[in-house]
Amino acid sequence: MHRRGVGAGAIAKKKLAEAKYKERGTVLAEDQLAQMSKQLDMFKTNLEEFASKHKQEIRKNPEFRVQFQDMCATIGVDPLASGKGFWSEMLGVGDFYYELGVQIIEVCLALKHRNGGLITLEELHQQVLKGRGKFAQDVSQDDLIRAIKKLKALGTGFGIIPVGGTYLIQSVPAELNMDHTVVLQLAEVLVCLLRKNGYVTVSDIKARLKWETERARQVLEHLLKEGLAWLDLQAPGEAHYWLPALFTDLYSQEITAEEAREALP
Repeated sequence: MHRRGVGAGAIAKKKLAEAKYKERGTVLAEDQLAQMSKQLDMFKTNLEEFASKHKQEIRKNPEFRVQFQDMCATIGVDPLASGKGFWSEMLGVGDFYYELGVQIIEVCLALKHRNGGLITLEELHQQVLKGRGKFAQDVSQDDLIRAIKKLKALGTGFGIIPVGGTYLIQSVPAELNMDHTVVLQLAEVLVCLLRKNGYVTVSDIKARLKWETERARQVLEHLLKEGLAWLDLQAPGEAHYWLPALFTDLYSQEITAEEAREALP
């Protein structure tokens, strides 16, 4: 028997149904988008009211400030994005992080001849607090990281290198690849586990990272060339490559008046 094909009427009916489904889907999507936009606007309004009510605590309490920043991040609001507008006028956070960024630059410049442009987050925190005085607004390590990220965006050579459970702050525009970062992380581990006072050797790298001698030497020589490491050829056994950022005898020393003057432009 000859099988009948689908008629033109059935095809047209099917296309009409598909068009209606598509139209209905578009309407539903627009409704959902409108509701989400309304909820977002309401959340922003509530966030502004919250900020107005608790502005003193946000300014003075570092832990409260971190929680507030996290709340802002959930809806894509960045109080640090601009020095103008509601957030800056209400909270003064733009000025706060700008001033903190200037202090970070001053500390890093003052200590550059000691550490070659690498400093632990802990030491940076201590030095910034010392420079601010007893009665200044309190600053947390989270505040420092946020300010450094803003400096990094300006192309000033600043960077944040994770090492162990903390960070090294890079304040010089040195090119550091993954190998260099891994060696810095190893040096931090050796300080914590073996109480080594901030140095690493070719043998350390070969034993811990299973690298060839030449690879280890190239990384250490690059750190030496960039001023991020010091070479001690008189050390017993083999050459020690000291990383002054992890050299605990230098850690937490006061910035001298002469160093502070040298940091000024």
